[in-house]
This record gives sequence, structure tokens and C-alpha cells, in this order.
Amino acid sequence: MINRFAAIALAALAVVGCTTTDPYTGAQTPNRTANAAIIGAIGGAAAGTLAGGNDRRNAMVGAGIGAIAGAGIGAYMDAQQRKLNEQLRNSGVGVTRTAENEITLNMPSDITFDTNQSVVKSQFRDTLYNVAQTLREYESTTVDVAGHADSDGTDDYNMALSQRRADAVAAILSQNGVNPVRLVAVGFGESRPIADNGTAAGKAQNRRVEIKLRGVTS
Repeated sequence: MINRFAAIALAALAVVGCTTTDPYTGAQTPNRTANAAIIGAIGGAAAGTLAGGNDRRNAMVGAGIGAIAGAGIGAYMDAQQRKLNEQLRNSGVGVTRTAENEITLNMPSDITFDTNQSVVKSQFRDTLYNVAQTLREYESTTVDVAGHADSDGTDDYNMALSQRRADAVAAILSQNGVNPVRLVAVGFGESRPIADNGTAAGKAQNRRVEIKLRGVTS
């Protein structure tokens, strides 16, 4: 499984380079094939690797990404959190230290997606670019992208929508230089609420994408 995971991820990296560059703005637009390869690599990694399983850790090390010495994990995550706080100030994205070795980014759906859509809003792409910039600098972390929904609609619909949204966010991170070997994208539908689905405010909190960053230790 390790070799299969690494091969898929490296294939996705190769395809990411196939982009169209606007000669006037410099903006890069990945083609549909690139998007499909990225999402395929991310999705193929999900089984058994969410939250930094050994397969993903070994694949990262095999891809030349160094692990953090155990004693240095706190300082490494501190520095990454400070950078994220600076870059995401006033963006609407929450940055929370959820454990010594874990940072969670909470992205409410109203700033990331239109209603019932899974295409990232154009104005939010710059925010994800900033996230990717920090992730490239602090590469010794796994990146779990989780999509969540409120309780409106059927379970199947919410699960599919949350997966597409997680895939869309992860694909943009990969297009902006985050090694796909670090990424897993999973949709949880309405199964993990953080607020009361009986209120409009609670539903708004539950519609979200979360990115969990965990350091890979040696």
C-alpha cells in the first residue's frame, strides 16, 4: 500500500505542472486532467491514513520530507501557528491549537462556497493560497481536509457534498505547491456537528471545512 500511495501522489505532482498561464496576469489555471489526478491521489490516500497513519508518514519520508525530532514538535507547531495567525487575520478562518501537535483551521462554508456548491469562491482562493504558502514552509506536517454539513437534506446528499468540498479545498492546496503525499480529503456529511442543528446559527457553524495539521515526528 505504501508504494501504491507514493506512486499515485508522485503522479499527481507531475500532472500539477500542466497548467495554463495567463500572459497578462500570471494566473495559473490547472486543466481538468490535473484536477482529476490531484483528487484521485488525495482520495486514494484516505483509507487507513487519516490523522497521519504510518503509511502516510512513510510515504512522506520516502518523498524527501523530513520528520521533526520529538522534542522539537512544540516549537515547530508554535511557529507554524504564528505564521497562520498572521496570514489569516481578518479572513474569517479560525486558527486553533487543538493539541501540542495539532492545529485546526476552521473555514465556514459561507466564505468558502456558495449554497449547495462545491466550487471554491474566487475571493477565497487567495486565502487558500496563503495557507498553502505556510504549508510549503512547514512541510513536516500531515494535512487532513475534512468537509462537514448541517442536517438539512438527506444523509447521502450531505455526505457527497461534504466530500466534494473537501476535495476542492485539497486540490487548490496541491495546485499551489503542497505535496499531495501529505494530503487526505474526507467528507463526514452531517455526522460531526459542533453546534445545535435546531437553530440557523448552529447549522451555519456545522457547514464548514476543517484542515487539521499534525507534525510528523522521527
